[in-house]
Amino acid sequence: MKKKSLRIALCVLAALAGLTAVAVTAAGGAGSQSDPLVTLSYLTDTFTDQVMDKVDKLIAERNTRLSAELDGSASVSGGAYAPVTLAAGQTLTGETGCEVLLYSGTASCVSASSPGLTDATSGGSINHGAALQPNHLYLMTGQRSVTTSGGASLLVRGSYTVQ
Repeated sequence: MKKKSLRIALCVLAALAGLTAVAVTAAGGAGSQSDPLVTLSYLTDTFTDQVMDKVDKLIAERNTRLSAELDGSASVSGGAYAPVTLAAGQTLTGETGCEVLLYSGTASCVSASSPGLTDATSGGSINHGAALQPNHLYLMTGQRSVTTSGGASLLVRGSYTVQ
């Protein structure tokens, strides 16, 4: 009889140990800090609205920037070169770091101080009134300008305005 009681006690202890292990696993599983539950109502009511607000904001910013570029008085920043066509008498003014490459027409440097533009192609610089050479890359070391008397086509990267 003693053996039977001992077996029953061991079976009960093993069952309790198994139930305890299952309870601990369930408590640390789904719905906890490390594995939260996500409901469909959260996705459709809260999360989707947050994502759509962010997307709408990004689209509005992009549309504003594109509208400014199309107006011809753009102030563009970014990694890509933008084609810019200047009519006779127009001036492109760039901020520090703006890059300009003349690919057709004639243009000259406008600068109150020296150097006017740094010629990255030849390693030199040009001052106020000097003509830009076609297919040379010029860097603006401060707020500098490029003007044309007969029209010019440029590639520009960086912040600039056209007047």
